[in-house]
Amino acid sequence: MRIIAGSLRSRTLEAPPGLATRPTSDRLRETLFNVLAARIQGAAFLDLYAGSGAVGIEALSRGAARVEFVEQAPRALKTLRGNLERLGLSAGFQVHAVAVGAFLRRASQVPKRERYEVVFLDPPWDAAAQYAVTLGLLGGSASGLLADGALVIAEHRRKERLEDSYGSLERTRLLEQGDAALSFYAAAAGQNTRLQGTNSPLARKVA
Repeated sequence: MRIIAGSLRSRTLEAPPGLATRPTSDRLRETLFNVLAARIQGAAFLDLYAGSGAVGIEALSRGAARVEFVEQAPRALKTLRGNLERLGLSAGFQVHAVAVGAFLRRASQVPKRERYEVVFLDPPWDAAAQYAVTLGLLGGSASGLLADGALVIAEHRRKERLEDSYGSLERTRLLEQGDAALSFYAAAAGQNTRLQGTNSPLARKVA
């Protein structure tokens, strides 16, 4: 794996050993950040089920103001911390070694907590139930963690059909690439932030 663009462009990343963690491919990360290009600079970015940290590190490389990684698997955590260290990153991020559900429930109870402009989640594909749990929290009791106009993006199997809505979250677009897909969600109340129209980059279906 490599970092696609930004201050750390072309630097390599390690992946956790074994099959339990499935890193987001370079090509899919490039597609994701092409869509998010206008949002990343100065953004607060939350990387859930972070694995190797490839997505959150890409966000840091492209100018995110703050990235928080949430990962509980010991092997993945070791790889994530190793990647941050090898890249010389020492500020602008925080690693939470806890289950995603526990993190969201706890964080949502902190008064006046800074909110996130972009949230990315990529649970293990064999843990399909985690999509409903996590998106349900972000569209429900943990929705206060989302900034106005925030996007929540879920990476999933192309054949895994997620719901069109989870609480206050509504899917705005679906991008498909190979065996993977990216579902983009926005808060239903923020109608002016939804990306619509055939000229939007989210309207493209990636082969």
